[in-house]
Amino acid sequence: MNSIWLSIVLGGLSMLAKETGITVFLLNVAYDTYRNWPALKRTMQDMRWSEETHQFGRRVSRVLLSMGVLLAVRLALLQGSLPRFSQQDNPTAFHPNLYVRLLTFCYLAAFNWWLLLCPSTLSHDWQMGSIPLVTTLSDPRNLLTFIAFGAALLFVFRGLMDCEHQRHVPVVLGFLLLVLPFLPATNLVVTVGFVVAERVLYIPSMGCLILVVYGAQRLWERLDARLRRPFLLLTIVLLAAGCLKTIARNQDWSSREALLRSGLKTLPHNAKMHYNFGNFLRDSSRPEPAIAHYREALRLWPTYASAHNNIGTLMPQFATAEYHFREAIKYASEHINAHYNLGQLYRKSNRTSDAIRMLERCIQLEPLFTAAYLELVKLYGGQPEAAGRLLARVVRLNPYNADLRRQYGDWLMEQNMLLEAFKQYQEGIKIMETHQLSVIGACRCLRKMGQQSRLHQMVLRWQFIVRLSNGGIPIQNDIYLRDWSIKHELRNRAMIYDSGSSSSSSSGSSSGSGGTSSSSTNTGTGSTIVNGDSGPTTTEDTGSIKDCSKINCRKQTNTQHPAEPAEISIRILRTPHCNRSEHIPSSLKACKLAAASAPPTTANSAAPEPPSTHNGKGSGKTKKWSKSRHKPKRQQPSGTTALDPNGAPLAAPLLVSNLLDKL
Repeated sequence: MNSIWLSIVLGGLSMLAKETGITVFLLNVAYDTYRNWPALKRTMQDMRWSEETHQFGRRVSRVLLSMGVLLAVRLALLQGSLPRFSQQDNPTAFHPNLYVRLLTFCYLAAFNWWLLLCPSTLSHDWQMGSIPLVTTLSDPRNLLTFIAFGAALLFVFRGLMDCEHQRHVPVVLGFLLLVLPFLPATNLVVTVGFVVAERVLYIPSMGCLILVVYGAQRLWERLDARLRRPFLLLTIVLLAAGCLKTIARNQDWSSREALLRSGLKTLPHNAKMHYNFGNFLRDSSRPEPAIAHYREALRLWPTYASAHNNIGTLMPQFATAEYHFREAIKYASEHINAHYNLGQLYRKSNRTSDAIRMLERCIQLEPLFTAAYLELVKLYGGQPEAAGRLLARVVRLNPYNADLRRQYGDWLMEQNMLLEAFKQYQEGIKIMETHQLSVIGACRCLRKMGQQSRLHQMVLRWQFIVRLSNGGIPIQNDIYLRDWSIKHELRNRAMIYDSGSSSSSSSGSSSGSGGTSSSSTNTGTGSTIVNGDSGPTTTEDTGSIKDCSKINCRKQTNTQHPAEPAEISIRILRTPHCNRSEHIPSSLKACKLAAASAPPTTANSAAPEPPSTHNGKGSGKTKKWSKSRHKPKRQQPSGTTALDPNGAPLAAPLLVSNLLDKL
């Protein structure tokens, strides 16, 4: 029982790989019937079912039911209709004369069986006129047909005569494996899309091997001792010839060019071979020989639409290219590439109306053809609404294409719809984090909206992602210097002030009454300068810095002992790749800093003015860091390498000047 279900499962899997796998169920039923024929014969004679026949009936019913279910599933996958083929796929099936079709199909079956016995003529493609039609009985190829079908009748007769005693089981099994899996490829049940296909001979080859080996065994048993040595020598020669043919065929499949050349050598009268080799030459930037092979394909098959289309793409003259594209559309009215190429040709010739007509026809034939939409967008330059609808549809059809998102964002930004454009750029960055064009477009949107802080944040984030994608380390000891350089390039340099802040002149308190603690947070740039908290925070008015510089604002401070110098760190922009802080050089750690908090800004406002603090004398002047504090370290000699505190070499700063030039 388990073997039956295992056979059903394996048969279903074989059907998913190739449709001929469904014939395994018929093979099982036929072979089971042959093996149980004596019991079935007794049941028919006695008119009484035995236990053996009951088991046989249950097995056959399960197999046939499973085959019906799998056939229904297969038809459902084909949406209830069989595939359609063209005349160039199988010319015999489209011949109007039934007599010619029957003779040719019978010869094709015999030719396939001959390939199993003597695979001297092999090709990867047998379409079109690879095998000429058999039109009369006087054709010498009919001799092979008569021999093949005569041998098949002898095997059938031998199997029927052996049903009772079953002395030649390998003959029956081999013949069933040879014939039943090949039935779908004979064009007798359904029309197939090929003339000869070596891939449908995999299962029949097992039957051929069984018949050949069993026949050789029976012949060896009947031969005299004198004839066994020549027979053994002949067998060795045949095996050696098969091995050499396998090696030669493997060489043919070693590359695309070798395979196509072997096909041309085997079937020089096949138009498909010349067409395929012309495609290879065109892809190899050899247009002249490609045109020659396309012309040969058209000579062998004048209605070859794809050959007309491809040769049209290589024609430099407008009239010649247009002729071939129109011929392709004439012989194949639904040829999508021919319509698209003709539309391209009209667009380059400034025939806008004809180009639009061809591209719209191309979209009617294939609604998912993205290239046609993009070409129509170029032609709808004076109709921005129509172009926008096309781009929106392209984005819906290809939601995971960063380039299309970027193009749609560019169009939205041209229409001054900055928020929608920024959303498209963000989607493109989500799809591909290192998509530079989307990053540039998003930065342009942020600059137009005046959001300088988010602009700096995005550029810095992109730099980290690019460095990670290149295998670098995003956090180094020189991160503060790189952050300072980026701020300077974006004209949003952070101002850091001295920590010797004192109370306002109106309060009358002494400058040494106590130390205040503050923290300066630059949220717009993606980095934070943190000063250690040494006491309760001061309470300030929420007015602007400009107003506080003119009016004596009363401040109350809590008196306490000065705190120890706090460690200054820079919080790196939080990204999926890094979420930790890196310290600035030790030369800056001894500085006592206090930064005044900046006033809140809206999302569309520009970057805030640098905060200012009053000194102890109330002069209103601000104290910046001296240039010596920003002075870089002395350049080391050329023979040495700069090292970080851990002894590792410092990586070169990753600047964004190239990106900023494009902004």
